[in-house]
Formats: sequence, C-alpha cells, structure tokens
Amino acid sequence: MPFIATMNLVLLLPTFSIFIGVFSEEVSQPGTVNVGAILSLNTINGKVARAAMKAAEDDINSNPSVLGGRKLSIALHDSNFSSFLGIIGVLQFMETDTIAIIGPQSAVMAHILSNLANELQVPLLSFTALDPSLTPLQYPFFVQTAPNDEFQMAAISEMVSYFSWSEVIAVFSDDDQGRNGVITLGDKLAERRCRIAYKAALPPDSMAKRRDVSRELEKIQMMESRIIVLHTDSKTGLLDFEVAKSLGMMRKGYVWIASSWLSTVLDSTSPLKPEITNSIQGALTLRPHTPDSKRKRDFLSRWNRLSNGTIGFNSYGLYAYDTVWIIAHAVRLLFDQGGTISFSNDTRLNGYTGSGLYLSALNIFDGGNLLLKNILETNMTGLTGHVQFNQERSLINPSYDIINAVGTGHRLVGYWSNHTGLSIVPPKTLYTKKPNRSSSNQHLGSVVWPGEETENPRGWVFPNNGRALRIGIPRRVSYRDFVLLANGTNKVQGYCIDVFLAAIKLLPYGLPYRFIPFGDGHKNPSYYKLVSKIKSGVFDGVVGDVAIVTNRTKIVDFTLPYIESDLVVVAPAKKISSSAWSFAGPFTPLMWAVTAAFFLIVGLVVWILEHRRNDEFRGPPNEQLVWFSFSTMFFSHRENVVSTLGRLVLIIWLFVVLIINSSYTASLTSFHMVQQLSSPIKGIETLISSNERIGFQVGSFAEGYLREELNIPKSRLVPLGSPEEYALALEKRRVAALIDERPYVDLFLLDHCEFSVRGQEFTKGGWGFAFPRDSLIAIDMSTAILTLSENGELQRIRDRWLSKRACSSDSTEDDIEQLDLKSFWGLFLICGIACMLALLVYFWLMFRQFSRQRTEELDTTSPASFRSARLQTFLSFVDEKVERSKSSSKRKRESMSQNGYHIDDESTRRSVRMERSISHEKQNGDT
Repeated sequence: MPFIATMNLVLLLPTFSIFIGVFSEEVSQPGTVNVGAILSLNTINGKVARAAMKAAEDDINSNPSVLGGRKLSIALHDSNFSSFLGIIGVLQFMETDTIAIIGPQSAVMAHILSNLANELQVPLLSFTALDPSLTPLQYPFFVQTAPNDEFQMAAISEMVSYFSWSEVIAVFSDDDQGRNGVITLGDKLAERRCRIAYKAALPPDSMAKRRDVSRELEKIQMMESRIIVLHTDSKTGLLDFEVAKSLGMMRKGYVWIASSWLSTVLDSTSPLKPEITNSIQGALTLRPHTPDSKRKRDFLSRWNRLSNGTIGFNSYGLYAYDTVWIIAHAVRLLFDQGGTISFSNDTRLNGYTGSGLYLSALNIFDGGNLLLKNILETNMTGLTGHVQFNQERSLINPSYDIINAVGTGHRLVGYWSNHTGLSIVPPKTLYTKKPNRSSSNQHLGSVVWPGEETENPRGWVFPNNGRALRIGIPRRVSYRDFVLLANGTNKVQGYCIDVFLAAIKLLPYGLPYRFIPFGDGHKNPSYYKLVSKIKSGVFDGVVGDVAIVTNRTKIVDFTLPYIESDLVVVAPAKKISSSAWSFAGPFTPLMWAVTAAFFLIVGLVVWILEHRRNDEFRGPPNEQLVWFSFSTMFFSHRENVVSTLGRLVLIIWLFVVLIINSSYTASLTSFHMVQQLSSPIKGIETLISSNERIGFQVGSFAEGYLREELNIPKSRLVPLGSPEEYALALEKRRVAALIDERPYVDLFLLDHCEFSVRGQEFTKGGWGFAFPRDSLIAIDMSTAILTLSENGELQRIRDRWLSKRACSSDSTEDDIEQLDLKSFWGLFLICGIACMLALLVYFWLMFRQFSRQRTEELDTTSPASFRSARLQTFLSFVDEKVERSKSSSKRKRESMSQNGYHIDDESTRRSVRMERSISHEKQNGDT
C-alpha cells in the first residue's frame, strides 16, 4: 500500500524522532481546531499565501459564530520544495490532531502526500498543486480549491485556435505538474485540429541551469513553429525569457504564451527589474479571474498591513484565504451534525511498536469522511466569487484574465471562461446567457506582440537549419511535358515544375529547395513509393504529376489541386459516313409521325373554327387542309384567321412549331459539324461488362482503382509505358480500351485522332504537391495556387505546355442522341388540349344558336320531327356562312311574296333547300 511504502522509507532513517522534535510542538487544546499548512515559504505564492491565511485565521477567530466559540489554529510548515520535508510535516501535524492540511504547493509533493491523506483520512486542500492527473478516483481526500490546469490549457488552446495557428512548441518543467499540464494541452489542441510540434523538457525549478535552457531554446530556434507555450515555475520561466532575449527570440514573428506563473510575478513583484521587464515584452499570460466585489476591495486595502509590504498581492492569495474559510464552514457543519474531533489508532502500525519512532501518534481522523463531504458540498461567496464544486470536484465557472506584458507593466486584452470561451466582456455578465462557443462569438482585444508588432504573427517560418528542401520529382519516360529532366544536366522543366516555381514566388518568405529525381529512367516510377519517401524522411516534398488519392493522403498532406485529373476511357473509333437520309437523323421515327399528325390535326381544327365566317376557309377541306397545315411549319400560311378560338389554337401551335424547328436545326447542325465516331465501348460501364482487356499507364493509380474499387481482375489489366505503346495496343486490339488520367489523355489524343474519349469521367480528382503531414508549407502553397488560379497565371502556364493542337477534331463525345417524343410530349399535350377545348366551345355555341333559331321557326308548328332530318339541318347550319344564316328568314319571306327565287350563290340555294325541308316536315306533321 502507498502508506506502508512511505513508512518503509521513513523507517530507513534512524534519526526520524529527531526531525519530529525540530519543529514547534503544538498540542491540541480544548476548543481549538488544528489545521496544518505545507508551503514553500520562500516562493512568491508561499509568501502571499502565508499572509492571506493568517488574515483568514484572524477573521474567523474574531467572529465566534463561525466555529461556535472554538478557535482556529493554522500551523505552517516550510517544505522548501522538498517532498521529504513535506512528508515529515504531515507526520508532525498528525501528532497534534490536525483535521485538515492546506497544501502542498507542488504537484510532486501532492502525489506523495495524498497517499498519506488517504490513509489517515485527513482532507488535503491545495490552491497551487493543480495537476489535472490528481483525480478524486485515485486521491479521494485531495481537493483542489483553485481551477486546475486543465482549464488553463483549454484557454491556451482556444487562443491558439483563435489566432489561426496550428502548431505550438511546449517548454515545461520536467515534473508532475509540468508534464501532465503539457499532456492536457496536447489533448485540448487536438480537439481544435492543432498540435504540439515539439516538447522541450527543462529541469525542475530548483535545479534549472542556464545551459539547460540555452540548449533547448537553440533547438527551438531552428524549428518552423514560432508559438511557444511556457509552462514552468517562476524561476525557470524568467530564466527562459532571459535566454530567449539573448538569442533574439523575443523579436518580431515570435509568440510567447506563459501559464499563470508569469501573472503572479507581474502582480506580486513591484517594481520588476529592468532586465526582466525587457525580456518579457509582448508575452501573453493567464491570471485566474476573480470578480470585483466590496469584500475583495476591502481585503486589498488591508494587504500592505497584512504582508508588511514585503510582497505584492496576486489571485492565489484570494484562493488561499477562501481555502481557510472552506475548512471553517465545513468544520462548523461537522459540529452541527453532531460530529466530534476524535482520532483512532491504525492497527496496521502495531507491528512497528518498540522501534522508538512513536508511530502510535499517527492516528486516523474519525470524522475525516464527513468533513470531506462537507468540504465538497461548500456553497459560499468568498473573495474569489462564488465557491462551489461540481461532481468532478472542480470549481464551477472557472475563468481567466488574459494579460499582455507591455512596457513596464501589463494590460488586459480579454477573458476566457469555461462558459463562453474568449471574450472582451467580464465572465460574470455572460453566465446569465446561453453558452456560445462558436468561432464568431470569440473575441480578444489588440495585442502588442514581441518586437512591438501589432499585426497578428503568422506563427511559423521556414526552419533556419541551413538546409534546402529536398523536393522529389518523378523521372518520367513518357509524357515529359509535365516533368522533364534534361539528359546530362540538372535542369528541370515542365508544366508541374512551372506551377511550383510560380507558387513559391508568392510565398511571404524564401524557400530554398533542390530537385532530386526519383526512378530508374527506364519506366515511370511508382508514385506511391515516391510519396512514401516523404514519410520516411528521404524527401521534404514531392512535385510532379501526383494524383491526390486516398491511400496517399494517409501518409502526406497535399496542396490544393492545380489541375483536374479525372480518369477517362479511350477507345478506337471509326468515322461514320454521311447518307442521303441524314436530314432525318435528328428526330426518331415516332417523333416524325406525331409531328406530321399534329400538323394535320391543327389544320383541321382551324378549318372548322374558321369555315363559317371566314371566306378564305370556304373551300373544300381536301384542298385547303393540307396546304394550310404544312405552311405553318415555315409561318408562311396566306389565310387570315379571324375567330378568337382559331387565333388561340394557331398561336399555341406556332409556338410548338418554333420550338420544334429550333431543336431540329440545332441537332442537324451538330450532326454535320461534329465528327461522329462509332465504337462498341460507350463508357466505363460497357467496358466492365465486356470482359475485354484494359490498358493502363505504368505507375498510375488507375491500376489500384480498377482492381480495388471496380473489382476488375488483374488478368484483364495490361500495363503500358508510353503513348506509342498505347496506340499500338489499341490498334492491334491487344486491349479494347485505355484508362488514364485526363491530362495524359489530352496529350495522347493530340497526335492520335483515330481514338476518342468514350463516356464521361468516372472519378473526380486532381494533381497536387505533397508535403509531410501537418506541414505549414502545404497550407501556404495552397494559398499561392489559389492566387495563381484567380489571377489567370495558372491557365497561362497550362496553355503554354498543354494546349498544342495537332488535329482539327481530336476527340469527340458519345454519338449524338436523336430527339424523341419524350422531349416534346408536354408541348404536344398542351396543343392537343387547346384544340379539344376550342372545338367543344365552338360546337356548344353552334348548338345554342341552332336551337334558338329552330325555336323561333317552329313556334306555330308541331314539334314532331325526324332525328335524321334534324341532324342534317344542323350540319347545314354549321356549314352555312354566318352572315347568310342571320338573314335567311327575311329572304325567304321576300322571295315567297314575289312567287320566285333569286339565288345568287351556292349558300343561298342551300338556305332555300333548308326552308323547303322545314316546310315539308310541317305538312307531314299536320296530316
């Protein structure tokens, strides 16, 4: 067990009893509550805490109601950074019936002393040992009464993300609190897609030497990242800044973020030495935020008297004061619950009696569990604000001030809280609002960075290690327009090289580099092996026709693509000769038939609607119908349409004819202007189902894609090395088609017009430059490529290398499809409905007019009539010209009065015959 192990260590010291006697012997008096405190009294926080706890002790004892008339006694023990002395202090306190211990200051001692606290059931409360790994599961009697470093690291990571940095360098003291704090920082940065690029461990505060600091900072000086997080104690931290200043690492471009140790130095040391002030200019640091209140102001007004002017005040003094009050309230509640201060022997120590070590004095506090429970249920308002613990035993609503060291002092640039993140508004005003951690809601004030720079630093530079970037390039044997290495020289050129050179000119820093060819020069190299050389450290980057595919992105980072590289199918094709009936090609037979039918139908409908009142439609249907119908195709009909219904139908039909004419003209033009090629391979689908052999370029990712994604057997795949080999394989039918990336295909078709692209691209991708994972150069190169695209330079480079034309028509798409009925059925439907409605309205109006006229003429006669005669009369009525129909009765009476007929035309004769038929019907009815 940890306790027994600790005691075994003590048993090795025969003079243990002497150490017990060195310190002041305090015996528990009736009505006295004994509390111990283990501090390093020579440190800033030790001095501040000593004065603050003494003030809290006096305030509690001056108010008898706090402990019910009992007195609080705090015994101080100076551990002087020694864990061993800290253990002795705990053992000494337990001889005096101590019910709680405040401290220690360091996480190293906290890990050790917490084991003793667990065994003796004495609560251990610390406001400076804030290691996140001191969890209640392992150390149930250890309580952190200030925000632990998890929240501080969360604040730093949000600051890194806010300024759009992606990498930091962590410098830390190599002890429990330093190591575990940096581990937590790495976790918090990873949540925001950032990372720690390098961890520089320094000896703990008491052992740190200038040479140790110089050695690490010289390494950091040669690295890319310029964001340095300093998580140490004050002595080591100030030494870091001093050495950094001498190395020129406090100039423009650097960012230094110190944990809260620097704020304690700024707040408690006044005035600072000039050399310290100069070395920390532009640094950022965190200070635990404590809201303003009257009690806090009153306490600050007493500070000079409490500290005798020996030390300035800092936030941890407030937490020390509140820690004493937390214990006092918990003890009072213990008494109110009927508890007492009593101790019992640990039976496990009986075997060590008689050794002269007085181990019988190490007793277990009987009320320890109840006192711990009362401490964790604290709900009070202290100098630090509202004090309450959550289920994880952390203080609720932790927050920090963000401080910028400027001039001889410092300035506040913002706040961080666990509720809303970064803000320029005090956290207290935000707790009443809903949490909002969106990036748009994060704000900080202006910062003066090292070198008196006010513009936010980029956060990294090209590493100053005196070595040029090793850029791998493929030694191609085909398609050398992309990457060309001149024989016998080191000169490299090509499309990809020109894009790379244009991009690095736009970088805000110099980028030394040298090209290193990869491959044997006899065949195209494997691009996956080329990219893998980055991961193994052989190359610092790869430039060339490197496709961005999944398996490569797992080992390197790519820039934005600078050209598309979709996979396409290339197959042989034969030219289709034109025929005498090619004019019929744009439409399918069904489309021709339906169009002709509608010409006749519309002509018939218009003839019916116009026949009664339009002299130009009085001719026989077999003569007028065909001419009028097909003349609308060219909008050349000579007949005028006068009826409203006829005009409506004709307008709709002419619109349909306009659309059909336009579509036919466009399709026919395409048939004659585009060279039509024919091939049984229509695209990737027909190629897969054909079981034919497929060619691919050696070194291309196409092979892996065809095998892994499309499940094409390896036996069907044929590797090809050059454009000449492609053409020969396609001509000799060794392969049915070739699958390759679009840029290669475009160059291939320039000189081989007998082949064509079949179907559409079946993958979407592009070429990019490859760099190591999380490389910041890749980000800046992507920005440069985007700039080249926007200013047109990228297209000009492409035109210079890839826009050479050798064929008048070098490639074609699939055969042009004929226009069928499904493309126009909506127009025909509208036209058909218009014709039907027009006819229905027309015949309904005719029937009404006919019925009205019949009623007038048969008023004095019998209604009996023959149905067939009536239909014949109605048809004659419809066929009659409308002006004659209106005056037929008047002409009849005039003719009869003259006992003769004056028939001038055919219409008049039909009217007379109709009247005679009506008269004959009347006579038959009378008989």
